[in-house]
Amino acid sequence: MNETAILLVDDHPVVREGYRRLLERQPGYRVVAEAETAAGAYRAYKASSPTVVIMDLTLPGPSGLEAVRHIRQWDPRARILVFTMHQGAAFALKAFEAGAAGYVTKSSAPEELVRAVALVVRGGQAVSADIAQELAAERLGGKRSLLDELAPREVEVLQLVASGMTTEAIAKALSLSPKTIQNYHYGIKAKLGARNDAHLVWLAIEAGLIRPGVLHDHT
Repeated sequence: MNETAILLVDDHPVVREGYRRLLERQPGYRVVAEAETAAGAYRAYKASSPTVVIMDLTLPGPSGLEAVRHIRQWDPRARILVFTMHQGAAFALKAFEAGAAGYVTKSSAPEELVRAVALVVRGGQAVSADIAQELAAERLGGKRSLLDELAPREVEVLQLVASGMTTEAIAKALSLSPKTIQNYHYGIKAKLGARNDAHLVWLAIEAGLIRPGVLHDHT
């Protein structure tokens, strides 16, 4: 049996450890490299030539979406499975647009991740059940998403702004300066034609980026 070499990209070492144990229990699966940033993922990919990459989206600095795009530019045959907490169809569509071959949410059962890895390795496309449902609803709705106007990083910032995080908290989470986050914030408002932050939240809910019942106070 050919070995399936895996590159794990997540900025939490404890999380990576858990996934490594889960994956290496599967026959022929071996985690050959790990990274915690987009730049680290790109370097690790070039150095280890893995069979498949398991990529988180929320990384310090440039996002996982940027890492997906960068790796796929260097190697168009790269098989990348996004594994993230982001549950909206908008994020999944952005990930596939960037070149991902699969999208599984972290709320999925562990077996779903294992199945998705096997499918992506065989050359297929994989989505977890919750995302499949979201994508189907979006396709049936036939509406063009407002988020088509936004770059991947802008989608990420919008999701965090709309969920109630302060500029400082977002800056810390993404390892960017508060000024950079403010610039993104103003740019997103302009692109979407949002009158104020309340309107921005409403647009994010309408686009499926956040759910009305999961707004948090991050102040």
